[in-house]
Amino acid sequence: MKYEDELIYKAAWYYYVENMTQQEISEKLGLSRMKVVRLLDAAKETGAIQFRILTSNGMNFDLEEKLTSSWNLSKAIVIPTPQDLKNLNENLAVAAANYIATIISEQSFINMGYGDTPSRVLNHLAAIAESPVSVVSLTGGVNYYLPNAVSSIFKAKLHLYPTPLLISSPEACRAILQEPGVQEIRRMTKLASLSIVGIGGMNSDATVLTNSILNSNDFTYLSMQGAVGDILTHFIDKDGNQIHTSFDDRLVSTSLDTLRELNNVIGIAGGPQKIAVIKAALRGHYLNTLITDEDTARHLLTP
Repeated sequence: MKYEDELIYKAAWYYYVENMTQQEISEKLGLSRMKVVRLLDAAKETGAIQFRILTSNGMNFDLEEKLTSSWNLSKAIVIPTPQDLKNLNENLAVAAANYIATIISEQSFINMGYGDTPSRVLNHLAAIAESPVSVVSLTGGVNYYLPNAVSSIFKAKLHLYPTPLLISSPEACRAILQEPGVQEIRRMTKLASLSIVGIGGMNSDATVLTNSILNSNDFTYLSMQGAVGDILTHFIDKDGNQIHTSFDDRLVSTSLDTLRELNNVIGIAGGPQKIAVIKAALRGHYLNTLITDEDTARHLLTP
């Protein structure tokens, strides 16, 4: 991608997604305000701005190329790091939804993981997709797969595990996993055209903590075992190896071995607290595509 094209996409992203003013964009990019105006006009003329920003065209081509070659990925998408990191999950979700909308068809089935960012992706995708999206859950825990409170359009057909994420006992979990409805979802996951997963860190705002799936003592114990984060509530060490926990046999979640076998697994994560676990997920070969932000991408390219 030419440098001028990259500037067009960055200016469009800052203006339409992050709601920055033209003056703020000019200061961030080190350009005149008139140059920013011309870039935004060019974005409209070239088709970069339609009903969505075409993030699949790339806004950080060099970083994306380095990530794909360094980590043996099929694709990487790198978005600008927001000025306020509180907006990062939302911005990543917008980018992911925009990208996924360009590669799916009306017949596509999408596997969706559990967590804050995948939930945001689902809500954005269900709003912008041209036809209803068929979504298959990768875990129990129904709430994160439902429309959020602000969704006015939700074009998605949901095929969900009719269970909590964590069951009260191993015996109850084994019985639930044998139910025909649960078995059917498990079969469907293997037929989907792509899978979307979040990557959880070991920080205080991790979804499994804020949802009271685990408590701070559990996290402390996991850290002592070398956990750097989780994928689908399976915790992994810095090399991507699964750390077996006392709640594994109560968990309704697609296994990491199965995840490796699925087609086109898209991992979505960013931020300083996620760097170690994203590296672990890449070392474990769980992802085919990574969607992240500039600052995180640069850290992923360092030893």
